[in-house]
Amino acid sequence: MGNLEKNYLFNVHTPLGFAVHVTKEYWDVIISEKHPVMRGAENKVKEALRDADQIRRSKSDLDVYLIYKKERKNRWTCAVAKRISQSEGFLITAYPTDSIKEGEEIWKK
Repeated sequence: MGNLEKNYLFNVHTPLGFAVHVTKEYWDVIISEKHPVMRGAENKVKEALRDADQIRRSKSDLDVYLIYKKERKNRWTCAVAKRISQSEGFLITAYPTDSIKEGEEIWKK
């Protein structure tokens, strides 16, 4: 894993006990194709992962978590991560939202 870790843009531990990583290349896909509004928002995503206000489990994939950090009234940063082992996961996407999605709440600050 050593060489791969060097390609991480960030690798952040979540309140659920696993770390979420994203590579620079994949972050570029997120900000160019998926959610351009997240360009320059790496710190918001890292903060959401590290200090979430609420975490929900995806209804469609039990290994996928929607991790929310409140920005202001009715605005959250949502980091979506997939857990691949007891200690590791990766970022699927991240986006700003005005609502918390359905799904089982599994952690709350």
